[in-house]
Amino acid sequence: MNIGVDIGGTNIRAGIELGGAITRQSKISLENKESLSSTLSQLMELIRPLTKYPVQGIGIGVPSVVNVDTGMVYNVMNIPSWEEVALRDIVEQEFNLPVSINNDVNCFILGEHRFGLARQFKSVVGMAVGTGLGSGIIIDNNLYSGNNCGAGEIGMLPYRDSILEDYVCNRFFRNVLQMDAWEAHNAALKGDLSALAAWEEFGVHLGAVVKTVMYTYDPEAIVFGGSIAKASRFFKNSMVKSLEDFAYPRSIRNLTLLLSENENIALLGAAALMHKN
Repeated sequence: MNIGVDIGGTNIRAGIELGGAITRQSKISLENKESLSSTLSQLMELIRPLTKYPVQGIGIGVPSVVNVDTGMVYNVMNIPSWEEVALRDIVEQEFNLPVSINNDVNCFILGEHRFGLARQFKSVVGMAVGTGLGSGIIIDNNLYSGNNCGAGEIGMLPYRDSILEDYVCNRFFRNVLQMDAWEAHNAALKGDLSALAAWEEFGVHLGAVVKTVMYTYDPEAIVFGGSIAKASRFFKNSMVKSLEDFAYPRSIRNLTLLLSENENIALLGAAALMHKN
């Protein structure tokens, strides 16, 4: 058994992985984010009750660049006090348990590969589509983080007048419809023509992301997760159609596109970081 922790800019979740499922799950809303000591204290108090069980270690996913060798995290999104934090050392000293830390989207795809939809694939890319666009990569059954834990930052690549992320995250709907993706989803459910058109355009842009992933990594499968992926019924057709001009049609025919189903998959992936220890 290992503890999995998923740190977000608003909430932190934690639970124990047991038999490929999460038990003893709990969540807090992170407060006083400008204070390093306060946020760390909140994290410790969330984890502490779980350490009473016979767990072997703690895996933590964070929305930031991570030095996976030292457990140092940098510039954590939406937590301004976490500019440079020796998180692994701090948590290990607090609980006297081994700790492993990685990027949150890496944990997402690791969870899908070890426990979820991607178990049968040797190479797979996970795409978290929501507030931003994040990617995690499995190559030859191993998580690939890159030298600086920055591998898979597809959203930062140039696209049209900006970068890909501007066209395939919540920001796109704010720019096009002056509403967030959740509101755009609800509008589409009610048959709003402007919202439906925006989702169709969104699918074309997401298709550009799929092409980029295929040209760079050529995985067996891509797993979509994140809040926006739940609206796939409104963008999947245009996304798939946009792939018709891909230079290698056979590669697209061999590609499997999946939609994440387990809301605890990032927790499972974080816990799976400890399997190497």
